[in-house]
Amino acid sequence: MYLAIASDHAGFERKQQILNWLEKEGHTITDFGTHSEESVDYPDFVHPLVHHLEENPYQLGILICGSGEGVCMTANKYAHIRAALVWKPEIAALTRQHNNANVLCLPGRFLTEAEAIECVRIFLTTKFEGGRHQNRIDKMKPTT
Repeated sequence: MYLAIASDHAGFERKQQILNWLEKEGHTITDFGTHSEESVDYPDFVHPLVHHLEENPYQLGILICGSGEGVCMTANKYAHIRAALVWKPEIAALTRQHNNANVLCLPGRFLTEAEAIECVRIFLTTKFEGGRHQNRIDKMKPTT
């Protein structure tokens, strides 16, 4: 699977752990940064990842910041992005099954490495159920 990943400084350590796991699992990953724990602004890393996903719509993204909120809010500014804040495996499954989320947002400061990896694993392996859920997704489109 082709994946895009990014974080800010607060999510950097968790991002590295997830990257290591993803590589061991054989995924191809594009890392949009950050590349250290030096303080940065998360939108600077979210926007390039989201633009990449808009050009490659069959790929998924993973974003990590301290709370997961900032990266999620930023990603959801884009019409074709359905970013979901996930803090437990059950939410990871539901956001794929019911919302067909294409970006997983994790709170790096509030999940252990094992919890974060389990959320990623479930997010990547859960399929969208379609049907009535597709009808709801169609109603999410921005209005003018």
